[in-house]
Amino acid sequence: MIGPKCKKCRAAGEKLFMKGERCLSPKCGAVRRPYRPGVHGPSKKRRNVTEFGKQLLEKQKLKWTYGLREQQFKKYFKEALAAKGVTINRLVQTLERRLDNVVFRLGFVPSRGMGRALVRHGHFLVNGRKVTIPSLAVKPGDIISIREGSKDRGDLKDASMKIAHYESPAWLSMNKETLEAKITALPELQDVTIPFNINLIVEFYSR
Repeated sequence: MIGPKCKKCRAAGEKLFMKGERCLSPKCGAVRRPYRPGVHGPSKKRRNVTEFGKQLLEKQKLKWTYGLREQQFKKYFKEALAAKGVTINRLVQTLERRLDNVVFRLGFVPSRGMGRALVRHGHFLVNGRKVTIPSLAVKPGDIISIREGSKDRGDLKDASMKIAHYESPAWLSMNKETLEAKITALPELQDVTIPFNINLIVEFYSR
C-alpha cells in the first residue's frame, strides 16, 4: 500500500526520504509509481509551473520533510525573519535544532517521523532528563542520549551497530561507545544537506 508520505514525494516529483530506509528500497512509492498521485495515474502530465507555484512547492517540500504543520512552519519563518542575521541561516538553525531532527541526524533513528514518535514516548534524554517534546530546540552544550530502559526496544536496540558506520554532521559530536552525543555548535547552512531552494521559500513569505 502506498501511504500519504509516499504521495507527498510523488506530488513533489522527488524523494523527500520521510520513511527512512524504505525510501532506498524498491518498495519506495516514488519508485513504484513515479508519477503524480490522482485518478489519472501515469497519464497525468506535470504542468508548467508558475513562479508562485515553484515557491509554494519548495515551501511544501521543506514543511513535509520536517513534518511540520502550516502554522508551525509559518511561525518559524516569522521568527527567522525578525531575528538578527541571514533569514535562511536562522530558519535552518531552527529546523535543525528540533529534537526529533537531532536524533535523526545522529543516526539513532532512520527518519524524522520515527524520531518524533520516539521522543513523544520519552525514549530520549536531554542533559539526563527525559523529554517528550519533539519541537524542543537543543543548544550548544546539550547532551543527547537514549534512555537506559529504551536501549533494548526494537526501534533502538541496533542503534550502536548503525552508528558505528555513520558520520553525523559537523555540529554534532557522537561518542559511539556510550551513545551519548553533544551539540557542539549551531548548525550552519553549509553544514546541512537540504535539497531545497530556500530562497524561493523566503520569496513566498515575502510577498
